Amino acid sequence: MPGIDQIKQPIAAEIDAFEVKFKESMHSNAPLLNRITHYIVKRKGKQMRPMFVFFAAKLCGGIVESTHRGAALVELLHTATLVHDDVVDNAYERRGFFSINALWKNKIAVLVGDYLLSKGLLLSVNNNDFHLLKIVSEAVEQMSEGELLQIEKVRRMDISEELYFNVIRQKTASLIASCCACGAASTGASEELIEKMRLFGELVGIAFQIKDDTFDFGTDDVGKPLGIDIKEKKVTLPLIYALNRVEKSERKRIINLVKSHNDDPKKIQEIIDFVNANEGVHYANQKMLAYQNKAFEILHGFPEGDARTGLEQLVRYTTERKK
Repeated sequence: MPGIDQIKQPIAAEIDAFEVKFKESMHSNAPLLNRITHYIVKRKGKQMRPMFVFFAAKLCGGIVESTHRGAALVELLHTATLVHDDVVDNAYERRGFFSINALWKNKIAVLVGDYLLSKGLLLSVNNNDFHLLKIVSEAVEQMSEGELLQIEKVRRMDISEELYFNVIRQKTASLIASCCACGAASTGASEELIEKMRLFGELVGIAFQIKDDTFDFGTDDVGKPLGIDIKEKKVTLPLIYALNRVEKSERKRIINLVKSHNDDPKKIQEIIDFVNANEGVHYANQKMLAYQNKAFEILHGFPEGDARTGLEQLVRYTTERKK
């Protein structure tokens, strides 16, 4: 399995140029804002979202100036939602770095999120990229709805497989879908082609989230039960499947453990063992591969080339990763 730097190779120059433009797109006259945005750039992740944008553009006609703005727009709006998420979740860490609210408090973090949002909107409006703005704004709308839907259902613990897929389609998949649609739209591709790339991204996003949800039912580096989602009372696919396989009384008992004992390591281990004994992770992995295969069916309708190979490797990377 090639590493992320190897996969990035065919678009490495574009990603380097994008980093410079992304930094410029956040510039402000307020010194405090510049300090914070400099910190945001410094703690960047693997940059998989811009990679999806650039590979999709390369696949659909070629990378142009508008592609760079599309990638920056996705990153600006997504970073804004992450900054706000950390405030909502009272999270003090992200990717091993302190969160903005941990360093500068909630008030400043919310304002920084608003600023990034406005920068994304202006970047698009000033360049007449209305098509790209529509795609990414719809994704942010979906992400917010998905998050609220999950919060509402988590409280009542009434979650079905259908509802789970609705939540992850909105919460996670809509963002990767918008990356792929933006890449295609930036090249002036037809509506049909943009929709094809959007659907490809959605399938990849769903597979990615299922993979993420299976990690919860293992152990960390020092052998402690993970159960991060369990602690947050999140009901994910492995747990839903396991609960649907057992008698009503057992289901009630496990739901009660999730509701009431979600901070006790022994009880968390009990829930993890229950899910694994009822093949919850195995079932989730099968579902994940089914979504991955549907994504590949779309991809293999395109001619061979380094863009198609790059996207294929990127998809495999998201579903075969170890954490």
